[in-house]
Amino acid sequence: MNKTDYQSIARQVFATEAKAVADLSEQLDEQFVSVVEAMLVGRGKVVVCGMGKSGIIGKKIAATFASTGTPSFFMHPGEAYHGDLGMVTPDDVFLALSNSGETQEVVKLVPFLRDNQNTLIAMTGNPHSSLAKAAHWHLNIAVHQEACPLQLAPTSSTTATLAMGDALAVTLMQARGFAPEEFARFHPGGSLGRRLLRRVADEMQTSNLPLTEPHEDVLSLINRMSRGGLGLAIVSTEQGMGVITDGDIRRALEQYGEKVFSHRAQELMTLHPTSVPPDTRVEDALALMEQRQITRLLVVSDGQLVGVFKK
Repeated sequence: MNKTDYQSIARQVFATEAKAVADLSEQLDEQFVSVVEAMLVGRGKVVVCGMGKSGIIGKKIAATFASTGTPSFFMHPGEAYHGDLGMVTPDDVFLALSNSGETQEVVKLVPFLRDNQNTLIAMTGNPHSSLAKAAHWHLNIAVHQEACPLQLAPTSSTTATLAMGDALAVTLMQARGFAPEEFARFHPGGSLGRRLLRRVADEMQTSNLPLTEPHEDVLSLINRMSRGGLGLAIVSTEQGMGVITDGDIRRALEQYGEKVFSHRAQELMTLHPTSVPPDTRVEDALALMEQRQITRLLVVSDGQLVGVFKK
């Protein structure tokens, strides 16, 4: 088998799984609407449960729910049967995943869920299965063909399950009007969380600021900028603060050549540079920097320099 054969196999997998996902649109019915409405009005969490590969996909679905405004967690059916069902309250919606709809570890939880008065939603590839019949609503994830040539390894079916979970999560977040700020609250460690939640005060540099006097010569100025590591020097004058950047030094060299070393900081600085207060959102600070085409901002509070914010 040559490399071209490897690529052909991969393309066939893509085509088979893409068709499986596309076919979900034809299988979608009013049951989907009922499931979304049940999750929207539910006062508890969405408990996602599945065994084997379905369980792995279930963990991702639960994580997507939780990060997009639908409180959710994953429960392993084996652990559920041995005590974890105590975490399921009557207000919870139970989403059971099983391609066959006959996975015993999942099906045997039905009596408890019925007695506990939980809303049961089944996501299976068989509308006539035990799990589908026991559920209040059923989401059909049937696929015509697995990508596995032996038709044994879950491939297209797990992709379809994942896509249906994503469809639920995205529909729910739009129905709730889930905003970027809310997403950021659940992802404080990500780039969006940084931009929307954190303030300039959280990230500005406050120590070792490269402060200089108006009369400082260029060579001393360059040394000070290098030690500061911010790519600028801050000049304090009677008229207010000024800034000299690496770019200012380069442009001065182009203009004056060797004579630049006879100049002083006050001759090269930009007076009244762009600044922001420390409670400015990082998102707003970055937008301002993009607009002004700069990479550093002075942070000023009550007219006093308190730090420097950089991209």
